[in-house]
Amino acid sequence: MLRGRRREQETLDRLVRDVRSGQSRVLVLRGEAGAGKTALLDHLAEHAGGCQVVRAAGVELESEIAYASLQQLCAPLLGHLGAVPEPQRAALSIAFGLSTGNPPEALVLGLAVLHLLAEAAAERPLVCVVDDAQWVDRMSATILAFAARRLEAESVALVFAVRTPADDQTLRGLPELTVEGLADADARALLDSVLTSPVDDRVRDRIVAETRGNPLALLELPRGLTPAELAFGFGGRGSVPLAGRVEEGFQRRIAALPADSRRLLLTAALEPVGNVPLLWQALERLGIGPEAATAAESADLIEVGARMRFRHPLVRSAAWRCGHASELREVHRVLAEVTDPERDPDRRAWHRAHATLGFDDEVAAELERSAERALSRGGRSAGAAFLERAAELTLDPSRRADLLLRAARSRADAGSPELVPALLATVELVPLTPLQQARVERLRARVSFLTNPGASSVHALLAAARKLEGLDADGARETYLMAIGAAMYAGRLGGADDLRLAAEAAQGLPPSHSFAGRFLAALTTWAVSGHAAAAPELVRALESMNDREDLGLLWLAAPAAHEVFRIDLARQRAEQAIVFARRIGALSMLPTALTFRAGNLVMMGRFSDASGLLDECAAAAAATTIPTIPSAALTLAAYRGREREATELIERTRADARSRGQGRLIGLTAYAEAVLRNGLGQYEAALTAAREGVSYPDPAVYQWTLSELVEAAVRAGEPAVAADARDRLAVRTSAVGNDWALGAQALADALLDPSDEHFREAVARYGAAAMPVPQMRARLLYGEWLRRDNRRAEARAELRAAHDAFTTMGAEAFAERAGRELTATGEAVRARTPGAAVDLTAQEGQIARLAVAGRTNAEIAAALFLSPRTVEWHLRKVFTKLGIGSRRELKAALGDY
Repeated sequence: MLRGRRREQETLDRLVRDVRSGQSRVLVLRGEAGAGKTALLDHLAEHAGGCQVVRAAGVELESEIAYASLQQLCAPLLGHLGAVPEPQRAALSIAFGLSTGNPPEALVLGLAVLHLLAEAAAERPLVCVVDDAQWVDRMSATILAFAARRLEAESVALVFAVRTPADDQTLRGLPELTVEGLADADARALLDSVLTSPVDDRVRDRIVAETRGNPLALLELPRGLTPAELAFGFGGRGSVPLAGRVEEGFQRRIAALPADSRRLLLTAALEPVGNVPLLWQALERLGIGPEAATAAESADLIEVGARMRFRHPLVRSAAWRCGHASELREVHRVLAEVTDPERDPDRRAWHRAHATLGFDDEVAAELERSAERALSRGGRSAGAAFLERAAELTLDPSRRADLLLRAARSRADAGSPELVPALLATVELVPLTPLQQARVERLRARVSFLTNPGASSVHALLAAARKLEGLDADGARETYLMAIGAAMYAGRLGGADDLRLAAEAAQGLPPSHSFAGRFLAALTTWAVSGHAAAAPELVRALESMNDREDLGLLWLAAPAAHEVFRIDLARQRAEQAIVFARRIGALSMLPTALTFRAGNLVMMGRFSDASGLLDECAAAAAATTIPTIPSAALTLAAYRGREREATELIERTRADARSRGQGRLIGLTAYAEAVLRNGLGQYEAALTAAREGVSYPDPAVYQWTLSELVEAAVRAGEPAVAADARDRLAVRTSAVGNDWALGAQALADALLDPSDEHFREAVARYGAAAMPVPQMRARLLYGEWLRRDNRRAEARAELRAAHDAFTTMGAEAFAERAGRELTATGEAVRARTPGAAVDLTAQEGQIARLAVAGRTNAEIAAALFLSPRTVEWHLRKVFTKLGIGSRRELKAALGDY
């Protein structure tokens, strides 16, 4: 019985009941070390009768090895791998080292894990337990969080235990249960159960207060202490973290064991998988017999069964810290000897590396091969860890510098730029070639830009680019692109001449036919000569962008595509970048790609899909220390039209932009506020916001906001302001002449000089550009003009279409505005639930539409990042709501939904 944990036990028991009834559940237990999270997971496993239980635990020693924890969890389920479709099955096989091939895309791998869990649960409800999630390797954490957010009706429970405080935000947003210290009465009772002699009540109260009711601390801290130590020892050590004091208690107990038992614990601590046969092989080579485990088990430090399991992770770290350096090397050496080089080459290389004292080029080369394998599987962090250790074992200074530079790049690509400066400082301890020194400066400047893409990084990037000239032309071009991009992002908060200086410096480079060369040339023209001169060059450059390494420049290419009104290119490049980033495990790129794709979906009226991508973006960004530009979140909030929520986000983002020196983000907040206020019919406020937005020519944002300014100024009775904005917009649209540009211009002309021709051209152009949101705004404005012109029947057709579309999208303010206008024509407005006339949820509506289109459950699951069983469950709910019994009846039942 767990003392004082009734609330937590009831929550876990309810979770098991839900899973047995066919639902899926996710729960994150958060608490400090020793709070009892593992005990609660044990309770869950013991009371999950009728369910199959699989367990994994993060291990600090393996936190850099890609997919280590995911493999632990999924290994017992691989018998169901045959039911997982290709290419998902191939992705899992490659990630787990069962086969070779191209690095698996994270999206495909996430779907594969989701499918594998669902298939296993079809046989018997499945409970997955992940302990010590703070030490789960980054790729495993990202994939498991991805699956957790998509579980619905598979009879799967996914329960994590994570130590607090923890920096990793990957699991944020999932249902949580905080495991706090015991209440005073329960804490005293637990303490009394281990006290070996009477203790003064005041001392007992002090122990309870200092441990804050932490169960493990209450059980472990008093062990081996005399009454005098109990009375006087706690007060003088209050500054030592509680986990550290508990670990010291375990160290004292380990120190009291026989030498062979201590060595057994050390070996088990360094063999993190708990592979008992392999562990016994290693112990045999060390001359240690099975009897050594008896003392450790008697001391309640370890359990020996199918797996070797420590009573608590702090026992593992205590055993590790108790080992002398020579003992650690010897144990690593033996573990390397007994690890199969064919089946587990990377773990063998890791053990060999830690068994080596001094330099060893052979082991360094083995580590480098492991790094290549890790990078090929998408494990950027793991690859960096192998490269760092390889550098430590490499004698040649120049070779060591190259390895560390590669490790630093991998750390930055993996989304851990905060780890790069220390690596670069180590690189600079040895004499460097001019090229190496230039690359160091470039990486340092890149980290500055990744962590704060604003004014502070422009000059460092420029200096690095100049040093690379004549040494690495491609590197110089890419660095100049970053410098120009940094100046663009700094915008109105940057130096007045930063953009021009960066562009003029870049013009001295020799021309190149690569994408980076063409893009740089186009951007320098844009910065020096203006939009009209650069537009054709920008279009040609963006059309030449391929789907590989060039996509690392999406953060700059996507705004450039919008600058020339090519939303089709922005969509294509964002989709390609998502696939590429997932394939290579580039977490530094993925959140940016997801953000731009979500913004494109907003313009297509797919608010639910955009919101889902933004959730995934938040999960990916949480696994990095790189801030994400919230452009799509701002646009989505503005179009949803929920005034308080949108205003709070806008104000919060504006304050953050000013503190970071990101002027373009100021422009984005002004644009979002102008959209929000226009939707709400607050035209004076929209006019003020739009004026702020166009006070600086931020790429893409400037012309979006010009359109908002025209509408706001016309409605606020400021025709001169509207005409000026229309004319400024015309300078840009005439230089491009595609459907989006001509649609925007036609609508601006229609607002100032209303005519059927202008309005109809705007509607048609936006339709041809596949931009439903601005198309429906054009129809709304057209309907409003028709009503004021007393053409009520024609007005109703436009207003009804806009109202229905905005309601379905979830654009609440614009839907209300259209509804008011429709009512003014004399037509009653039917109340509708956003998402569907038949009261389907957004997800049910998506699934129903795909089913009508002839997609199978598996195809729908892949398209919507769900399991096929969840799709089947949703379809049953759709059939019930519509009163039908099969897919054949769906099309007729949905009508025009």
